[in-house]
Amino acid sequence: MTDQKRIVVTGGAGFIGSAVVRHLLSQPGIEVLNLDKLTYAANLESLRDVSDKAGYRFVEADIVDSSRIGQVFTDFRPHAVMHLAAESHVDRSIDGPEAFIQSNVVGTYRLVMEALRYWQRLPEAEAKAFRFHHISTDEVFGELGASGSFTEDSPYQPNSPYAATKAAADHIVRAWGRTYGLPVVLSNCSNNYGPYHFPEKLIPLVILKCLAGESVPVYGQGQQIRDWLFVADHARALHLIVERGEVGESYNVGGGSERTNLQVVQGICDLLDRLRPRQDGSHRDLIAFVPDRPGHDFRYAIDYSHLERSLGWRPLESFESGLEKTVRWYLENDWWWRPIVERQYAGQRLGLSKSEARAQS
Repeated sequence: MTDQKRIVVTGGAGFIGSAVVRHLLSQPGIEVLNLDKLTYAANLESLRDVSDKAGYRFVEADIVDSSRIGQVFTDFRPHAVMHLAAESHVDRSIDGPEAFIQSNVVGTYRLVMEALRYWQRLPEAEAKAFRFHHISTDEVFGELGASGSFTEDSPYQPNSPYAATKAAADHIVRAWGRTYGLPVVLSNCSNNYGPYHFPEKLIPLVILKCLAGESVPVYGQGQQIRDWLFVADHARALHLIVERGEVGESYNVGGGSERTNLQVVQGICDLLDRLRPRQDGSHRDLIAFVPDRPGHDFRYAIDYSHLERSLGWRPLESFESGLEKTVRWYLENDWWWRPIVERQYAGQRLGLSKSEARAQS
């Protein structure tokens, strides 16, 4: 093996994937091949600051395409795979679950099969050092009551099409580790937020709605609770897991920052009142409560103590510091988000039930 470590990152043009690529390329001795299909939420502009680095390569490919994936393994000869490519928006999974089945289930199966074939051909020392890291979500565990947190031993109970496909992918990767010996590690994270986040998700959607002076939709009464994780903290955790995680282990990654959706929205409004005040009142005046989405889980919370004890990771950002960094980034980088709003996604609601869709048509 050379001193350079070669890592394939699938979905590296997405929100979390691009944060991982940026983080890896900031470390010495790492080459990254970003393999991305470039679906609607992918954006190579998120990698503008690292795209000219000598250790960076990009391949446009679909993880469902076995022959293309196999060729990437043969040509790049990775020491590790970090698998982040996925359809990830719950509301879109309600509208069109088949795309989630194809990408998250079939795609993961095809990718892990090609990784297995590649790994089985490696010399003994390289095979022992190889890792396949599957990155997943806390939504596979279902919902929590008013207390408690998800641990690595929590039972799976996915409640949305998106969560079901990620649960299936988790089980596939774990089974390939147990059945075929592929050296796998898994991680499940809480809600990520930060720069370069496609504006269909709550935090960037609220920021851009406020900046446009438009109504800010809050599902139900906004009492659903999520644990929020700053994306750069997540990227650090993922690097630690792929480098030092124990084969066959699963690691939960959380931010230790539970907030109701309404608290998140109000926090954004208050920051914008300070950083970009409205002329005619508070940004909170834009909040509008709308019918909840079907099957909306009440609460998620992650216990990341296993990761902290075993690998020494903990989040560096509080929710308040991370949210302010995020809001400031969107205020200062309209070059990134304005083309998306103008050409791809203008903040329209997705994931309506049939009756709600008929009522709005």
